[in-house]
Amino acid sequence: MTRAHSVAQDIAVGLPDGAQTRGLLIRPAQASAMFVFAHGAGAGMRHLFMEDVAQELAGCGIATLRFDFPYMHAGGKRPDRPEVAHAAVRGAVAAAAQAAPDLPLFAGGKSFGGRMTSQAQAIMPLPGVRGLVFTGFPLHPRKKPAVERAAHLDGLRLPMLFIQGTRDELADLDLVGNVCAGLGARATLHLVESADHAFATPARAGRSRSQIISQIAEAASSWMKAHS
Repeated sequence: MTRAHSVAQDIAVGLPDGAQTRGLLIRPAQASAMFVFAHGAGAGMRHLFMEDVAQELAGCGIATLRFDFPYMHAGGKRPDRPEVAHAAVRGAVAAAAQAAPDLPLFAGGKSFGGRMTSQAQAIMPLPGVRGLVFTGFPLHPRKKPAVERAAHLDGLRLPMLFIQGTRDELADLDLVGNVCAGLGARATLHLVESADHAFATPARAGRSRSQIISQIAEAASSWMKAHS
């Protein structure tokens, strides 16, 4: 990646109980959309994957708000209960809308973060959100292929982008394809060849990590701009 580094602004993200978590806001010059980017279960908003994708999105003209779920902000290891995670997503969406009221708003995230965002949307639409972007949607546990985790997506009326590695052990490729086909025109599936759930690829694939990150950001930014 050769894009210039964008400085992230540390901001407070309010929660319904009056508590707060933290967020990192990047708004590049001439941004065309805002993406609320939730982290996966095992690493927070400052994880290298989150940082690199956010930086690459900035280079593509997409602002991002990353945030820590409450358990991560508190230094815990066990993910929050769904209702707590959903509330954090809502708080982050509200913070993003306040920070950039002029930008079209999208939400989603890596693995757990994307799933919690979609569940929150299914329970009650996230205000102003025009579409959902998933980087590695965790369709099922490792070695236990199933589609039950996608059942709530049927009720969503927003466009959805699934960016999935072809070697993702938490998302059997055929099952992901079936889920997206069932969602019809609402779903777009973008495959990252040879990538696993962490979007790592084997050396024999002949692709650098920076190329993978660029592919993810370019797919997401193009899709968000098309749906703005």
